[in-house]
Amino acid sequence: MDFSLSSAQKALQTEIITFAQSSLNKDVWIREQQGTFDHYLWKLCGEQGLLGLAISEDFGGRGLSALDTVIALEALGYGCEDNGLSFAIGAQLFACMIPIWLHGTSTQKAELLPALCAGERIATNAMTEAHGGSASFDMQSEAIKAPGGYRLTGVKTYCANAPVADICLAYFPTDAEKGFFGGISAFLLEKKKHAFGISETLQKLGLTTCKTGKITFDQLGVRNEALLGKAGAGGMIFTQSMQWERIGLSALHLGSMKRLLENAVSFAKQRTPGGIPIAKHQAISHQLAEMQAQISASKWLVYYAAWQLSHRHQVQASSSIAKLFTSETYKAMCLKLVQIYGGLGYLADHEASRSLKDAVAATLYSGTSEIQKNIIARGMGL
Repeated sequence: MDFSLSSAQKALQTEIITFAQSSLNKDVWIREQQGTFDHYLWKLCGEQGLLGLAISEDFGGRGLSALDTVIALEALGYGCEDNGLSFAIGAQLFACMIPIWLHGTSTQKAELLPALCAGERIATNAMTEAHGGSASFDMQSEAIKAPGGYRLTGVKTYCANAPVADICLAYFPTDAEKGFFGGISAFLLEKKKHAFGISETLQKLGLTTCKTGKITFDQLGVRNEALLGKAGAGGMIFTQSMQWERIGLSALHLGSMKRLLENAVSFAKQRTPGGIPIAKHQAISHQLAEMQAQISASKWLVYYAAWQLSHRHQVQASSSIAKLFTSETYKAMCLKLVQIYGGLGYLADHEASRSLKDAVAATLYSGTSEIQKNIIARGMGL
Protein backbone atom coordinates (compact mmCIF):
# COMPACT_ATOMS: atom_id res chain seq x y z
CA MET A 1 0.00 0.00 0.00
CA ASP A 2 1.47 3.34 -1.15
CA PHE A 3 1.42 5.94 1.63
CA SER A 4 1.80 8.91 -0.74
CA LEU A 5 -0.97 10.49 -2.79
CA SER A 6 -0.63 10.70 -6.55
CA SER A 7 -0.87 14.03 -8.34
CA ALA A 8 -4.38 13.06 -9.48
CA GLN A 9 -5.44 12.29 -5.90
CA LYS A 10 -4.03 15.60 -4.67
CA ALA A 11 -5.89 17.42 -7.44
CA LEU A 12 -9.08 15.61 -6.44
CA GLN A 13 -8.64 16.77 -2.83
CA THR A 14 -8.00 20.36 -3.84
CA GLU A 15 -10.95 20.43 -6.22
CA ILE A 16 -13.44 19.17 -3.63
CA ILE A 17 -12.15 21.29 -0.74
CA THR A 18 -12.26 24.41 -2.91
CA PHE A 19 -15.80 23.62 -4.10
CA ALA A 20 -17.10 22.82 -0.61
CA GLN A 21 -15.60 25.89 1.03
CA SER A 22 -16.84 28.23 -1.69
CA SER A 23 -20.28 26.73 -2.32
CA LEU A 24 -21.60 24.72 0.63
CA ASN A 25 -20.90 26.71 3.80
CA LYS A 26 -23.03 29.82 3.44
CA ASP A 27 -25.77 30.06 6.09
CA VAL A 28 -24.95 26.62 7.54
CA TRP A 29 -26.14 27.59 11.00
CA ILE A 30 -29.45 28.92 9.65
CA ARG A 31 -30.02 25.72 7.66
CA GLU A 32 -29.23 23.62 10.73
CA GLN A 33 -31.59 25.63 12.93
CA GLN A 34 -34.40 25.31 10.41
CA GLY A 35 -33.60 21.72 9.45
CA THR A 36 -33.43 22.73 5.79
CA PHE A 37 -32.49 20.29 3.07
CA ASP A 38 -31.25 22.52 0.26
CA HIS A 39 -32.19 21.06 -3.13
CA TYR A 40 -30.07 23.66 -4.92
CA LEU A 41 -26.94 22.58 -3.03
CA TRP A 42 -27.78 18.93 -3.69
CA LYS A 43 -27.94 19.65 -7.41
CA LEU A 44 -24.64 21.53 -7.19
CA CYS A 45 -23.05 18.48 -5.55
CA GLY A 46 -24.40 16.37 -8.40
CA GLU A 47 -22.91 18.68 -10.99
CA GLN A 48 -19.58 18.52 -9.13
CA GLY A 49 -19.63 14.70 -9.30
CA LEU A 50 -19.91 14.19 -5.54
CA LEU A 51 -23.07 12.08 -5.62
CA GLY A 52 -21.63 9.38 -7.88
CA LEU A 53 -18.01 9.17 -6.77
CA ALA A 54 -17.73 5.37 -6.87
CA ILE A 55 -20.30 4.78 -9.63
CA SER A 56 -18.94 3.89 -13.06
CA GLU A 57 -18.80 6.63 -15.69
CA ASP A 58 -21.21 4.62 -17.88
CA PHE A 59 -23.97 5.60 -15.46
CA GLY A 60 -22.97 9.20 -14.78
CA GLY A 61 -20.49 8.67 -11.94
CA ARG A 62 -16.79 9.35 -11.57
CA GLY A 63 -15.69 5.73 -11.52
CA LEU A 64 -13.38 6.18 -8.55
CA SER A 65 -11.87 3.26 -6.66
CA ALA A 66 -12.88 2.73 -3.03
CA LEU A 67 -9.62 4.34 -1.90
CA ASP A 68 -10.05 7.37 -4.16
CA THR A 69 -13.66 7.67 -2.97
CA VAL A 70 -12.37 7.82 0.61
CA ILE A 71 -9.86 10.51 -0.37
CA ALA A 72 -12.67 12.51 -1.98
CA LEU A 73 -14.99 12.16 1.03
CA GLU A 74 -12.25 13.12 3.47
CA ALA A 75 -11.83 16.30 1.42
CA LEU A 76 -15.59 16.89 1.52
CA GLY A 77 -15.63 16.44 5.30
CA TYR A 78 -12.79 18.93 5.61
CA GLY A 79 -14.25 21.56 3.30
CA CYS A 80 -17.97 21.27 4.09
CA GLU A 81 -19.18 22.51 7.48
CA ASP A 82 -22.69 21.13 6.87
CA ASN A 83 -22.30 17.64 8.32
CA GLY A 84 -25.94 16.83 7.57
CA LEU A 85 -25.47 17.47 3.87
CA SER A 86 -22.28 15.39 3.78
CA PHE A 87 -24.03 12.57 5.64
CA ALA A 88 -26.98 12.66 3.24
CA ILE A 89 -24.57 12.30 0.32
CA GLY A 90 -22.85 9.33 1.96
CA ALA A 91 -26.14 7.68 2.91
CA GLN A 92 -27.43 7.81 -0.66
CA LEU A 93 -24.16 6.72 -2.26
CA PHE A 94 -23.39 3.76 -0.02
CA ALA A 95 -26.77 2.48 1.14
CA CYS A 96 -28.63 3.00 -2.14
CA MET A 97 -26.48 3.68 -5.21
CA ILE A 98 -23.70 1.16 -4.57
CA PRO A 99 -26.23 -1.70 -4.24
CA ILE A 100 -27.96 -0.64 -7.48
CA TRP A 101 -24.62 -0.38 -9.28
CA LEU A 102 -23.35 -3.75 -8.04
CA HIS A 103 -26.59 -5.76 -8.20
CA GLY A 104 -29.08 -3.98 -10.42
CA THR A 105 -30.20 -5.09 -13.83
CA SER A 106 -28.98 -3.12 -16.83
CA THR A 107 -32.42 -1.47 -16.96
CA GLN A 108 -32.43 -0.55 -13.26
CA LYS A 109 -28.97 0.95 -13.49
CA ALA A 110 -29.68 2.89 -16.68
CA GLU A 111 -32.98 4.27 -15.40
CA LEU A 112 -31.92 5.25 -11.89
CA LEU A 113 -28.19 5.87 -11.53
CA PRO A 114 -27.66 8.79 -13.97
CA ALA A 115 -30.43 10.83 -12.33
CA LEU A 116 -29.13 10.01 -8.83
CA CYS A 117 -25.58 10.96 -9.81
CA ALA A 118 -26.80 14.24 -11.27
CA GLY A 119 -28.79 15.16 -8.16
CA GLU A 120 -32.06 15.10 -10.10
CA ARG A 121 -33.46 12.32 -7.91
CA ILE A 122 -32.89 11.35 -4.27
CA ALA A 123 -32.79 7.88 -2.73
CA THR A 124 -33.42 6.49 0.74
CA ASN A 125 -32.69 3.14 2.36
CA ALA A 126 -35.45 1.38 4.33
CA MET A 127 -34.07 -1.37 6.54
CA THR A 128 -34.37 -0.63 10.27
CA GLU A 129 -37.57 -1.30 12.20
CA ALA A 130 -38.36 0.32 15.54
CA HIS A 131 -38.52 -2.86 17.59
CA GLY A 132 -35.34 -4.33 16.12
CA GLY A 133 -33.03 -1.31 16.14
CA SER A 134 -29.47 -2.45 15.54
CA ALA A 135 -30.69 -6.03 15.03
CA SER A 136 -31.46 -5.05 11.44
CA PHE A 137 -32.58 -8.48 10.30
CA ASP A 138 -35.10 -8.86 13.14
CA MET A 139 -38.11 -7.78 11.09
CA GLN A 140 -41.83 -7.71 11.69
CA SER A 141 -42.50 -6.49 8.16
CA GLU A 142 -43.70 -8.92 5.52
CA ALA A 143 -43.29 -9.57 1.82
CA ILE A 144 -46.03 -12.00 0.81
CA LYS A 145 -45.74 -13.72 -2.57
CA ALA A 146 -48.47 -12.70 -4.99
CA PRO A 147 -49.09 -13.41 -8.69
CA GLY A 148 -46.19 -11.84 -10.57
CA GLY A 149 -44.66 -10.24 -7.49
CA TYR A 150 -45.13 -9.46 -3.80
CA ARG A 151 -47.25 -7.49 -1.34
CA LEU A 152 -45.19 -5.46 1.10
CA THR A 153 -46.40 -4.54 4.58
CA GLY A 154 -44.52 -2.90 7.44
CA VAL A 155 -42.97 0.26 8.84
CA LYS A 156 -39.31 1.21 8.45
CA THR A 157 -37.70 3.98 10.48
CA TYR A 158 -34.54 6.12 10.70
CA CYS A 159 -34.54 6.33 6.90
CA ALA A 160 -32.04 9.02 5.89
CA ASN A 161 -33.33 11.27 3.07
CA ALA A 162 -36.81 9.69 3.24
CA PRO A 163 -38.87 12.92 3.43
CA VAL A 164 -37.23 14.23 0.22
CA ALA A 165 -36.67 10.92 -1.59
CA ASP A 166 -38.43 9.59 -4.66
CA ILE A 167 -36.53 6.27 -4.78
CA CYS A 168 -36.51 3.72 -1.95
CA LEU A 169 -34.36 0.62 -1.52
CA ALA A 170 -36.31 -1.47 0.98
CA TYR A 171 -35.57 -4.83 2.60
CA PHE A 172 -38.21 -7.40 3.54
CA PRO A 173 -38.22 -11.03 4.70
CA THR A 174 -39.37 -13.26 1.85
CA ASP A 175 -38.58 -16.61 3.47
CA ALA A 176 -38.71 -16.53 7.28
CA GLU A 177 -37.35 -20.05 7.61
CA LYS A 178 -34.12 -19.18 5.82
CA GLY A 179 -33.55 -15.99 7.81
CA PHE A 180 -30.52 -13.90 6.87
CA PHE A 181 -29.07 -16.53 4.54
CA GLY A 182 -31.51 -16.46 1.66
CA GLY A 183 -34.58 -15.19 3.48
CA ILE A 184 -34.24 -11.40 3.00
CA SER A 185 -34.90 -9.66 -0.32
CA ALA A 186 -34.23 -6.12 -1.54
CA PHE A 187 -36.81 -4.12 -3.49
CA LEU A 188 -36.24 -1.01 -5.61
CA LEU A 189 -39.29 1.24 -5.37
CA GLU A 190 -40.14 4.53 -7.07
CA LYS A 191 -42.58 7.06 -5.71
CA LYS A 192 -44.21 7.59 -9.08
CA LYS A 193 -44.92 3.87 -9.39
CA HIS A 194 -45.36 2.63 -5.81
CA ALA A 195 -47.63 4.17 -3.17
CA PHE A 196 -45.45 3.96 -0.08
CA GLY A 197 -46.06 6.47 2.70
CA ILE A 198 -43.43 8.81 4.15
CA SER A 199 -43.77 10.38 7.59
CA GLU A 200 -42.98 13.89 8.62
CA THR A 201 -39.31 14.52 9.37
CA LEU A 202 -38.09 12.96 12.61
CA GLN A 203 -36.59 15.60 14.89
CA LYS A 204 -32.95 14.74 15.67
CA LEU A 205 -30.26 16.11 17.97
CA GLY A 206 -27.89 16.77 15.08
CA LEU A 207 -27.44 16.26 11.33
CA THR A 208 -30.62 18.28 10.96
CA THR A 209 -30.07 19.19 7.30
CA CYS A 210 -30.32 15.50 6.44
CA LYS A 211 -34.05 14.77 6.52
CA THR A 212 -34.91 11.50 8.27
CA GLY A 213 -38.27 9.79 8.42
CA LYS A 214 -40.39 6.65 8.57
CA ILE A 215 -41.69 4.77 5.54
CA THR A 216 -44.95 2.83 5.68
CA PHE A 217 -45.93 -0.02 3.37
CA ASP A 218 -49.58 -1.11 3.47
CA GLN A 219 -50.16 -4.16 1.28
CA LEU A 220 -48.08 -2.45 -1.42
CA GLY A 221 -48.13 -4.54 -4.59
CA VAL A 222 -44.84 -4.75 -6.49
CA ARG A 223 -43.82 -6.74 -9.54
CA ASN A 224 -40.91 -9.19 -9.55
CA GLU A 225 -39.02 -6.62 -11.62
CA ALA A 226 -38.76 -4.49 -8.47
CA LEU A 227 -36.38 -7.01 -6.87
CA LEU A 228 -32.78 -5.86 -6.61
CA GLY A 229 -30.67 -8.91 -7.31
CA LYS A 230 -32.19 -12.32 -6.76
CA ALA A 231 -34.90 -13.12 -4.26
CA GLY A 232 -33.18 -13.93 -0.96
CA ALA A 233 -30.02 -11.94 -1.75
CA GLY A 234 -31.00 -8.96 0.40
CA GLY A 235 -28.92 -9.94 3.43
CA MET A 236 -25.75 -10.10 1.37
CA ILE A 237 -26.57 -6.88 -0.48
CA PHE A 238 -27.21 -4.96 2.74
CA THR A 239 -24.09 -6.29 4.46
CA GLN A 240 -21.95 -5.32 1.49
CA SER A 241 -23.43 -1.82 1.40
CA MET A 242 -22.73 -1.36 5.11
CA GLN A 243 -19.07 -2.24 4.61
CA TRP A 244 -18.81 0.54 2.02
CA GLU A 245 -20.78 2.91 4.26
CA ARG A 246 -18.72 2.31 7.39
CA ILE A 247 -15.54 3.11 5.51
CA GLY A 248 -16.96 6.03 3.52
CA LEU A 249 -18.68 7.83 6.38
CA SER A 250 -15.55 7.39 8.50
CA ALA A 251 -13.68 9.26 5.76
CA LEU A 252 -16.09 12.18 6.14
CA HIS A 253 -15.36 12.18 9.88
CA LEU A 254 -11.61 12.23 9.18
CA GLY A 255 -11.99 15.44 7.20
CA SER A 256 -14.21 17.04 9.83
CA MET A 257 -11.78 16.17 12.63
CA LYS A 258 -8.84 17.58 10.70
CA ARG A 259 -10.65 20.89 10.18
CA LEU A 260 -11.80 21.04 13.81
CA LEU A 261 -8.31 20.36 15.10
CA GLU A 262 -6.68 22.97 12.88
CA ASN A 263 -9.17 25.58 14.09
CA ALA A 264 -8.65 24.55 17.73
CA VAL A 265 -4.87 24.86 17.39
CA SER A 266 -5.25 28.36 15.95
CA PHE A 267 -7.60 29.29 18.81
CA ALA A 268 -5.21 27.92 21.43
CA LYS A 269 -2.36 30.00 20.02
CA GLN A 270 -4.43 33.19 19.97
CA ARG A 271 -6.31 32.79 23.25
CA THR A 272 -4.15 34.58 25.83
CA PRO A 273 -5.79 34.89 29.28
CA GLY A 274 -3.20 36.39 31.62
CA GLY A 275 -1.04 37.20 28.60
CA ILE A 276 -0.05 33.57 27.95
CA PRO A 277 -1.47 31.54 25.02
CA ILE A 278 -3.37 28.56 26.37
CA ALA A 279 -1.41 26.47 23.85
CA LYS A 280 1.59 26.90 26.16
CA HIS A 281 -0.20 24.98 28.91
CA GLN A 282 0.31 21.23 28.78
CA ALA A 283 -3.27 20.72 29.91
CA ILE A 284 -4.26 22.07 26.49
CA SER A 285 -1.32 21.13 24.25
CA HIS A 286 -1.34 17.49 25.38
CA GLN A 287 -5.04 17.17 24.57
CA LEU A 288 -4.46 18.61 21.11
CA ALA A 289 -1.48 16.29 20.61
CA GLU A 290 -3.60 13.29 21.56
CA MET A 291 -6.21 14.38 19.05
CA GLN A 292 -3.55 14.54 16.35
CA ALA A 293 -2.37 11.04 17.19
CA GLN A 294 -5.90 9.65 17.22
CA ILE A 295 -6.78 11.26 13.89
CA SER A 296 -3.61 9.82 12.37
CA ALA A 297 -4.50 6.36 13.68
CA SER A 298 -8.05 6.71 12.37
CA LYS A 299 -6.75 7.70 8.96
CA TRP A 300 -4.57 4.62 8.72
CA LEU A 301 -7.49 2.36 9.65
CA VAL A 302 -9.87 3.99 7.16
CA TYR A 303 -7.38 4.08 4.30
CA TYR A 304 -6.34 0.49 4.93
CA ALA A 305 -9.93 -0.71 4.87
CA ALA A 306 -10.55 1.26 1.66
CA TRP A 307 -7.42 -0.22 0.10
CA GLN A 308 -8.66 -3.69 0.99
CA LEU A 309 -12.04 -2.89 -0.56
CA SER A 310 -10.36 -1.61 -3.73
CA HIS A 311 -8.38 -4.86 -3.98
CA ARG A 312 -11.43 -7.06 -3.32
CA HIS A 313 -10.19 -8.31 0.04
CA GLN A 314 -12.54 -9.27 2.87
CA VAL A 315 -13.38 -6.07 4.76
CA GLN A 316 -16.03 -7.19 7.27
CA ALA A 317 -13.70 -6.81 10.26
CA SER A 318 -11.50 -3.97 8.95
CA SER A 319 -14.49 -1.78 8.05
CA SER A 320 -15.91 -2.27 11.55
CA ILE A 321 -12.56 -1.54 13.18
CA ALA A 322 -12.22 1.67 11.15
CA LYS A 323 -15.78 2.72 11.93
CA LEU A 324 -15.56 1.92 15.65
CA PHE A 325 -12.27 3.71 16.26
CA THR A 326 -13.01 6.73 14.05
CA SER A 327 -16.54 7.39 15.30
CA GLU A 328 -15.60 7.04 18.97
CA THR A 329 -12.58 9.30 18.40
CA TYR A 330 -14.79 11.85 16.65
CA LYS A 331 -17.34 11.96 19.49
CA ALA A 332 -14.71 12.13 22.26
CA MET A 333 -12.74 14.78 20.40
CA CYS A 334 -15.75 17.07 19.96
CA LEU A 335 -16.56 16.86 23.66
CA LYS A 336 -12.97 17.83 24.53
CA LEU A 337 -13.07 20.72 22.08
CA VAL A 338 -16.13 22.20 23.79
CA GLN A 339 -14.12 22.11 27.05
CA ILE A 340 -11.08 23.74 25.42
CA TYR A 341 -13.15 26.55 23.89
CA GLY A 342 -14.97 27.04 27.20
CA GLY A 343 -18.05 29.24 27.12
CA LEU A 344 -17.44 30.05 23.46
CA GLY A 345 -17.63 26.37 22.55
CA TYR A 346 -20.94 25.98 24.40
CA LEU A 347 -22.68 28.58 22.21
CA ALA A 348 -25.18 26.90 19.92
CA ASP A 349 -23.72 28.27 16.69
CA HIS A 350 -20.08 27.40 17.48
CA GLU A 351 -18.58 24.62 15.38
CA ALA A 352 -17.52 22.67 18.48
CA SER A 353 -21.03 22.34 19.92
CA ARG A 354 -22.58 21.87 16.46
CA SER A 355 -20.10 19.12 15.66
CA LEU A 356 -20.62 17.43 19.02
CA LYS A 357 -24.34 17.00 18.27
CA ASP A 358 -23.48 15.53 14.88
CA ALA A 359 -20.69 13.31 16.20
CA VAL A 360 -22.95 11.58 18.71
CA ALA A 361 -24.78 10.04 15.75
CA ALA A 362 -21.53 8.69 14.30
CA THR A 363 -21.46 5.96 16.96
CA LEU A 364 -25.07 4.99 16.17
CA TYR A 365 -25.63 4.85 12.39
CA SER A 366 -24.25 2.11 10.12
CA GLY A 367 -24.38 -0.13 13.19
CA THR A 368 -23.75 1.12 16.72
CA SER A 369 -20.32 0.82 18.33
CA GLU A 370 -21.61 -2.25 20.13
CA ILE A 371 -22.54 -3.86 16.80
CA GLN A 372 -19.06 -3.10 15.45
CA LYS A 373 -17.54 -4.82 18.47
CA ASN A 374 -19.75 -7.86 17.84
CA ILE A 375 -18.53 -8.04 14.24
CA ILE A 376 -14.89 -7.68 15.29
CA ALA A 377 -15.31 -10.32 17.98
CA ARG A 378 -16.82 -12.77 15.46
CA GLY A 379 -13.82 -12.19 13.23
CA MET A 380 -11.64 -13.21 16.14
CA GLY A 381 -13.55 -16.46 16.50
CA LEU A 382 -15.34 -15.35 19.69
